[in-house]
Amino acid sequence: MTDQDQAAARREIAGALLSALNRRHEVLDVIVEAEDRATAVAAIATLLDTSARGAEAVMTMAFDQLTKDSRRKIAAELDDLNSQLTFMLNERPASSDESLTLRPFAGDPDRDIFGARLDEVGAAGDGSGQPAQPLDDEIRLAERRIGQEDAAWFVAVVATEKVGMVFGELEQGEVNVRVWIHPDHRKKGYGTAALRRSRSEMARNFPAVPMVVRAQGSNPT
Repeated sequence: MTDQDQAAARREIAGALLSALNRRHEVLDVIVEAEDRATAVAAIATLLDTSARGAEAVMTMAFDQLTKDSRRKIAAELDDLNSQLTFMLNERPASSDESLTLRPFAGDPDRDIFGARLDEVGAAGDGSGQPAQPLDDEIRLAERRIGQEDAAWFVAVVATEKVGMVFGELEQGEVNVRVWIHPDHRKKGYGTAALRRSRSEMARNFPAVPMVVRAQGSNPT
């Protein structure tokens, strides 16, 4: 997560805490009425119009955060974060790490997003840096490596829209990971979210193998 994303996430949490303190009676009501923690968190998120991250922060508030002094400190932090940031969190939707998911590359059905990547980068999908072969050949080679467990490719999806790809290639005892985000979806935090989610996927596909992030050549954020 970039410094800006961290600051934006902290701002979201501070905003949720301050809103919860100002509406503490309503927050307490929805918590008391909830069947369990998950239901309470969802109810808080709806009440305060915040994310699950912000609602979780509210749910775990300590009693010493309810004092006037604590409220003043949270408000001061929120003001400071607002002065530091030039964008709102919803302008980088994936920085909350909730909107983007990864699914395995499906070969021909995903030729559209992989083809867009080849057109822009011009290099083979295996990370070798060699010129790209024709799209059908690239897909066939990728499926072979994936079948041999030498590669793990994923498509980054938001709702039903493909926004990029994550490439994992096993080489000399390491997994080289590259993230590519479609030009139409950059500067929204998707690269950060895709990289974060790729850690668990690569660990699942390549247990106990070190992961090395390689530059894609185009800004993935």
